[in-house]
Amino acid sequence: MARTTFKNDMRITGSLLVGGNVTATGAVLNTVGTATATAGAATLNGASGKVTSESLTTAQNAIYTLTITNSSIAAADIVLANVANGTNSAGTPMIGKVTAAAGSVVIEVINKHATAVAFNGTVVVGFTAIKAA
Repeated sequence: MARTTFKNDMRITGSLLVGGNVTATGAVLNTVGTATATAGAATLNGASGKVTSESLTTAQNAIYTLTITNSSIAAADIVLANVANGTNSAGTPMIGKVTAAAGSVVIEVINKHATAVAFNGTVVVGFTAIKAA
């Protein structure tokens, strides 16, 4: 089996097709863009990113819908998402449905707090798109 060893950084612009296993002994880095949402919408092109919402007052069991316009995303892609508090210190934000489309992704954030506590600030939604083969 042939092996190629790189002693310094290797940068790939574009696609890399791997037919076998990849072993990384250090960090595998990906450029992560950032954006701020206005009225539940943001534009952030790239395979990964973090979007800070506008200030939210989403009630218990209610849904905040974030639409991200992203030219890198196709309808068949798998989009993984997570949510964390930005300035929000109330409620319990959780990811609901994630729907990829051609040029966008819609991510639902649900307030699943056990009692009637609403959000009181921003949340940060992170995402990574995995290209369909």
